[in-house]
Amino acid sequence: MAETRQKTRKNDPDGPITGNGDGQVRMCAVTRAELPPAQLIRFVRAPDGEIVPDLEHRLPGRGVWLTCARETVEKAIKTKAFARSLRSDVRVPADLAERLDLMLAKRASDTLALANKAGLVVTGFDKVETALEKGSVKALLQGRDAAADGRGKLDRKFTAIQREKGIEAAIIDNLTIAQMSLAIGRPSVVHAALLPGGLAKRFMREAERVARYRSVSGSSPLFDDASETNACNEG
Repeated sequence: MAETRQKTRKNDPDGPITGNGDGQVRMCAVTRAELPPAQLIRFVRAPDGEIVPDLEHRLPGRGVWLTCARETVEKAIKTKAFARSLRSDVRVPADLAERLDLMLAKRASDTLALANKAGLVVTGFDKVETALEKGSVKALLQGRDAAADGRGKLDRKFTAIQREKGIEAAIIDNLTIAQMSLAIGRPSVVHAALLPGGLAKRFMREAERVARYRSVSGSSPLFDDASETNACNEG
């Protein structure tokens, strides 16, 4: 393994970045694990002293980086990791972990709406099944609260098709039927297929972040960590 080196980015309020030859990484303030920024959430202190998530990694001020996992955020609140990292008094909302979950889900839902407007979303069981058979589906979307028996056939079909291609089947179920319906602008959207395109890749990144946040220790239930970047970047 390449020796870890310290690198400093000019005018970087968060301080040194580490790099191991595979790209830049940041250190989680709770676990101390060094991870790529895509697997972390950045937080900053707002002018009024409240800790707020910086999901675009663009807000000014010194940032606190945490593994993208709800349990890590909850531990940061409990152990006062924000104040310790920033070395200043801060106000941390008691429901910060829940607020962040809602923010991440909304970003995914909003991006799905854009993908739908771009013509990259197919809805309805029969139309989704046809799209799967054509082999052009990037990801299968299933309502989080959909009945298991209604999902099974499409899940199995998509998994088998992708397995033949040697590709992990991206089955996304972190939005509710109501959230999918609102994003797509149609009632009772339970099943949807995402077709290839730039906004499809963007939605998958957002959906991946939601899945990672809700999983244990920030692991990825959609893609394994070694392959998720390639999976999201395929055309």
